[in-house]
Amino acid sequence: MEAHHHTLGQLFAQLGLPEDAASIDAFIARHAPLPGHVTLGEAPFWNASQAEFLCGEQARDADWAELVDTLDVLLRQPAS
Repeated sequence: MEAHHHTLGQLFAQLGLPEDAASIDAFIARHAPLPGHVTLGEAPFWNASQAEFLCGEQARDADWAELVDTLDVLLRQPAS
């Protein structure tokens, strides 16, 4: 099986969001910190298809799961 090495930019593109570093940083700054009781897929800033993708990838431990987990961690850090 071939390993897939996606980037955070590619994850943002997959979600239909701007994928450049400045846009990613701005998105995280705008939405962090995500409260501990809210799962990543339940966050209010996702549309239905984005939430479904994020939840599905985590549940299946699919190709994107590691980056979804990384995004989850980034969104839980206090805003700087």
